[in-house]
Amino acid sequence: MAITEDAVPHADGTRHDATETPDGPPDGSPDEPRRLTSPLVLTMLLLLMVLLQSPIRRALSAPVMQSWTTVFVAVVVQALPFLVLGVLLSAAIAVYVPPSFFARALPSRPALAVPVAGLAGAVLPGCECASVPVAGALVRRGVTPAAALAFLLSAPAINPIVLTATAVAFPRNPEMVLARFAGSLLVACVMGWLWQRLGRTDWLRLPAHAPHEGETKGAAFWDSVRHDVMHAGGFLVVGAMAAATLKAVAPQEWLRTAAENPFLAVLTLAVLAVVLSICSEADAFVAASLTQFSLTAKLAFLVVGPMIDLKLFAMQAGTFGRGFALRFAPATFVLAIASAVLTGWILL
Repeated sequence: MAITEDAVPHADGTRHDATETPDGPPDGSPDEPRRLTSPLVLTMLLLLMVLLQSPIRRALSAPVMQSWTTVFVAVVVQALPFLVLGVLLSAAIAVYVPPSFFARALPSRPALAVPVAGLAGAVLPGCECASVPVAGALVRRGVTPAAALAFLLSAPAINPIVLTATAVAFPRNPEMVLARFAGSLLVACVMGWLWQRLGRTDWLRLPAHAPHEGETKGAAFWDSVRHDVMHAGGFLVVGAMAAATLKAVAPQEWLRTAAENPFLAVLTLAVLAVVLSICSEADAFVAASLTQFSLTAKLAFLVVGPMIDLKLFAMQAGTFGRGFALRFAPATFVLAIASAVLTGWILL
């Protein structure tokens, strides 16, 4: 703060008006060091990549990195359209569908609402990436979590597109279509009933949406779309990176050895379904290509994959909370294997 004195004495005894200079730096000069901002960090990273382009090019040309990049891009490209579809459906449910609709559409008793919601999954032509945000929207709109989770598990596995793809992939084994439908629906219903009996509300955490009061329905719709795309898309990328990393380092010789043991074959393809994180519209063709494995083992691959894989675990953790995913994913994995073995023993 400047202080003006009318008479400041000099050494020679003269006096004149003077202004005391402030302690801090002059106006307009920075009084704090510069902070890193996002554009500055991005610029520094781009400059670093330009300087290190030769080592980066050599690293990316390695076979392991090429395999990693192929799997990562394939998972993201396969899943992203259906993720966007699920986000659009989720936003439409959240904004345009009144809560009273679900009260009328589903039975009032949760035990009956679970199989009805599971069968309703057959009408959504999407994959697992679409079902996660839609299930989250259903819970936010008042649907009992048990029914929403049954829909989450059944929609990617028994919708018409997936069943048609399964029939095309197994033209000599049409019973695979019925086995996949029955095994997947059984898992969805049992998991829903288990959640109804054993689940706790504090295990389920939904992300908070920004309030839409005062906005038009169109503005609220696009706000919800942007929120869910950024939220779920980030976890999709994390899951795709994990799937690509495990796929790139897994020895192929293990598959040939595992196929010789029936129990180990089922467990191997179930784990492989989790690791590969293939979209449910394409997994039947991958399963059909594994000719060294039995039909029951292939059925385990088809039942487990759409219900729990690396990208799904990441998305479920992001949508419903990590505590939920850590409990829900292992239970789903074990029950899906048991259902596939039982269904395969009866139908295959």
